[in-house]
Amino acid sequence: MSGTSEGPRAVAESLRGTTTERHFTGRSAAELRDYRAAFNAAHLAMAVVDREGLVVAANHALAQLLGAEPHSLVEQSAAELVDLGAEARTWQAYLEVLRGRQARLRCTRRLKHADGHSLWTEVTLGPVPGTRDVLLSVSDISDRRDLQARLRHLQMHDPVTRLPNRALFFERVSAALESSAYEHGGTGRIGLCYLDLDGFKAVNDTLGHRVGDRLLTAVAARLTHCADQAGYGRSGGHLVARLGGDEFALLVEDSTGTEQLAELARAVLAAVQEPFDLAGQRLSVSASIGVVERATDGTSATALMQMADTTLYWAKADGKARWTLFDPERNAHRMTRQALSSTLRPAVERGEFALEYQPLVDLETGVVRGVEALVRWNHPQFGVLTPNRFIGIAEEDGSIVQLGQWVLRTACRQARRWQLDHPSENPVFVSVNVAVRQVWDSDLVGDVAAILAETGLAPQLLQLELTESAVMGSAGRPLQALQELSDMGVRIAIDDFGTGYSNLAYLSRLPVSVLKLDGSFVRGFRYEEGTHPNPADETIVEALVQLAHRLGLTVTAECVETAGQAARLRRVGCDTGQGWLYSRAVAPERIAEMIGARAVPSQQDR
Repeated sequence: MSGTSEGPRAVAESLRGTTTERHFTGRSAAELRDYRAAFNAAHLAMAVVDREGLVVAANHALAQLLGAEPHSLVEQSAAELVDLGAEARTWQAYLEVLRGRQARLRCTRRLKHADGHSLWTEVTLGPVPGTRDVLLSVSDISDRRDLQARLRHLQMHDPVTRLPNRALFFERVSAALESSAYEHGGTGRIGLCYLDLDGFKAVNDTLGHRVGDRLLTAVAARLTHCADQAGYGRSGGHLVARLGGDEFALLVEDSTGTEQLAELARAVLAAVQEPFDLAGQRLSVSASIGVVERATDGTSATALMQMADTTLYWAKADGKARWTLFDPERNAHRMTRQALSSTLRPAVERGEFALEYQPLVDLETGVVRGVEALVRWNHPQFGVLTPNRFIGIAEEDGSIVQLGQWVLRTACRQARRWQLDHPSENPVFVSVNVAVRQVWDSDLVGDVAAILAETGLAPQLLQLELTESAVMGSAGRPLQALQELSDMGVRIAIDDFGTGYSNLAYLSRLPVSVLKLDGSFVRGFRYEEGTHPNPADETIVEALVQLAHRLGLTVTAECVETAGQAARLRRVGCDTGQGWLYSRAVAPERIAEMIGARAVPSQQDR
């Protein structure tokens, strides 16, 4: 037999009298005494336990560990001595060892010394070979646990503010979400205030990182005070954490509703806005806060933080120094916007876009002089989308260049087709909207020249529309591009005129040939029951038309919806009109039917 099993076995059998002699024939009484002496003198705390779970023998190390005498431990329940019944799983494993069905059990237990102090121990049980007994050994691991606890504290806390860090925060959130699934008595809800200091980078850049760290520490103290003063939730049901940089989070477990979180956000906002005195340096800062409060059921830590992050972005976008509550509808719109953004470029290649055309009608003759090309996105998920749903996105991510080239080529090709199909009629021009980013991020002049050459369309039959703010602010490359396009023979139109800078002096120096009056002017021309036309509207429009004509420009009125509006616009000299009075934006085939004919508004088109 090996020495490791011989000692405990000898001790166990020596305590059972004649049994020892049968199993240890050839062993002298002196040897058995030596085994017992070694057992009692061992530094490892041990006890021999019978199959009933009672202590047969305990050595001095175990007695010292528990603050008792060895003989007082005999006949004691081993499970009670080392707290093996505290957990169902450990208790079952212990019983399996006693019954000889499991070879070993190892667990960690917190025990109490006779003098009252606690200690952490590692408990091991295993069978004594050749007997029906088991050996219990107990190791004091308190120092190791303390070291681990100190290391974990350093790992899970921010060194500057001493607050829990991102890792501990997510651990706490996950635990709160999991525990709510089976705990009773709670609200089943969770709340979060996600905070970011406004302009903190400027503090670091101008006053240095030392002052910045002091500010973060002071902010942490105020946030902690706010959470403590609020006293929300169960005991220990709130957590203040620094997630990194100047970002903080206040977690409220078992929240009672959005009003509770709103009250906390208001308190935090007020506390942060109070001036800080940092070693003689007086600072004032503000914060933006995203507030989320929802049921824990079906919520993950990642989803909760995504909602908080989105809401914080809204608070900053709305002007900073405020708190904003998560809005599912607004978030759904954002998600739709992201979905559109991610699929916009491939959609051009897949041919998901189409053009419709709205007539530009001569107000004197009622004949179609031109059309405006309006792009539609036949989205496979969201259906037909109008430009206001995706053009802004395209301008932001740069895909407007690729989309704009497709629109320009398609519109010019269609205009040339109408010209060839109606050789006896005056050809209609096509007007295409252009974003300023197309001028900056691409060779617009080269693109236009190449497309006109490819399609065979005369430059005079192409009109490019830019918004008033874009044209009026043009300088450098954009202005040069507009001039080159105008010299080429392409007409330049200012869209929505009257809503932007309205710098009339600057207008005379731009290569512009057409003004498109914003619909807000035209809507003032409506005759409604019980009301009279506003003479000021007519005076303003008449003055703009006369000014444009003196500058050699033609004028198009947008949003013409009634015959009365058309009559008044015609009376003040407006050249062409565009709106539902004549037609909505329609397919190319409908425009072909209108060419050469007087545009008569139908009830269907209104």
